[in-house]
Amino acid sequence: MAVLTENELIEIRRHLHQNPELALKEFDTHRYLLEVIGKLNQKYLELKTIPELPTALLVRVIGSEPTKTIGYRTDIDALPVTEQTGLAYASKNPGVMHACGHDLHMTVALGILSYYSEYQPLDNLIFFFQPAEESENGGKLAYEQKVFTDKWRPDEIYALHVTPDLQAGTIGCRLGTLFAGTTEVNIDLIGKGGHAAYPQEANDMVVAAAQLINQIQTIVSRSINPIEGGVITIGRMSAGTIRNVIAGKAHLEGTIRGLTQKMILKIDERIKQVAAGIATSFNAEVKVELNQGGYLPVENDPILTEQFINYVSKNPDLNYVETEPAMTGEDFGYLLSKIPGTMCWLGVEDDSQLHSAAFTPKEAAIKAGVEAFIGFFNNRMEQKRRTK
Repeated sequence: MAVLTENELIEIRRHLHQNPELALKEFDTHRYLLEVIGKLNQKYLELKTIPELPTALLVRVIGSEPTKTIGYRTDIDALPVTEQTGLAYASKNPGVMHACGHDLHMTVALGILSYYSEYQPLDNLIFFFQPAEESENGGKLAYEQKVFTDKWRPDEIYALHVTPDLQAGTIGCRLGTLFAGTTEVNIDLIGKGGHAAYPQEANDMVVAAAQLINQIQTIVSRSINPIEGGVITIGRMSAGTIRNVIAGKAHLEGTIRGLTQKMILKIDERIKQVAAGIATSFNAEVKVELNQGGYLPVENDPILTEQFINYVSKNPDLNYVETEPAMTGEDFGYLLSKIPGTMCWLGVEDDSQLHSAAFTPKEAAIKAGVEAFIGFFNNRMEQKRRTK
């Protein structure tokens, strides 16, 4: 098989779209990726699997005159969403859908890889097909398994994410934070249940939870710099069993979003302080669990991102726009905290948003994504040699 054509890439994308799998269960996806990669020219390729993370896959392209190793990451998992697109190639797996565009992400990666399987790059390349982005922080899991060691460790790493908000094929990027970091919040309030007619004999955790929620909502407005921004959402609350019984327990679940890790840690600390205050004022036990995992802010490396933006913005064949930070989360942020690199948006132009059951990205974006990164990588590899 030579370099994958646009039609072949679209066919690959549709197969992936029809066969989505959830985090850490991407076994058929893994097998299909191996099948496609196995048909490429193997002369410059090395493959690596990870027994501890069996759906992950790394492919190394050996450079002809390597001075560095450039990494490219794509996520491979899907979401627990029931597809409602009506497409002929809609998901065959009930309740599972590539509603976040990871089918396109994989297809772009395969397109780039197929090019370099035929045209040997100057520098080494590492392609990381990562499981479990949507949950279970697969990037962090892989890093902790020490898969990026020796010749498998990139000196820099890149990735893209599709967005329906940009015209198909448009590249969006920015210096600084592209995606927010996220932290899961779980809070348990424990008091004393009792009869609704005798509140003095009980310790009402519905009232305590209500006060806690109100006070948490002042953290962003009064503890965070307003020009930096942050979000705290309590999306779920459960308490009580019946209308005439005072609830002795309440459970809250929510999420924190912040544009820097420093901001997230500050919000974390303030939540703990507010919870401690509620515990004292209501004479209750309040347990706070904060779980960030690998979902750190996607903070683009300033030097590499400036070079990336400079390339795509000056390329007449590419359409570039500077984008604002997004409060969505992405576990590529964890890898960027360990390896310098850049993430960008790839426009896929759709009326439905990411994670929607009706999300229908335009496949014309695939070719643009492939060409943008091939061009940038070639430019990046030649750059150092031009400056000697």
